[in-house]
Amino acid sequence: MSRKEKRYNMGWFFVLLASACEIGGTIGLNMFSKKKQITTGILFVGGFALSFLFLYASFSSVQVSVAYTVWIGLGTAGSVLFNMILFKEPKNMIRILSLLLIVIGVVGLKLFA
Repeated sequence: MSRKEKRYNMGWFFVLLASACEIGGTIGLNMFSKKKQITTGILFVGGFALSFLFLYASFSSVQVSVAYTVWIGLGTAGSVLFNMILFKEPKNMIRILSLLLIVIGVVGLKLFA
């Protein structure tokens, strides 16, 4: 694998980490809004701060427009999914279909970027 390919792959790894941290930040936000504790505040603020840091790191090897869109898509879909599981948010066919469409769009961007 060439140096350029390794850097490109690392950029996508940073986008995935950024998405995971955004999901953690969203979970922390939900928890913090219900019970203001230092731990939930750290998860909330820390998750979003790390998310932006990893997203910014990805920009050196992944197009900003693609990295940002994938980050938003995965973060949004993951946040909705985790909130449905952890916090018993409503689950219905339209929500699940919408999540599936987001994921299909994100995968399409990744494949054809």
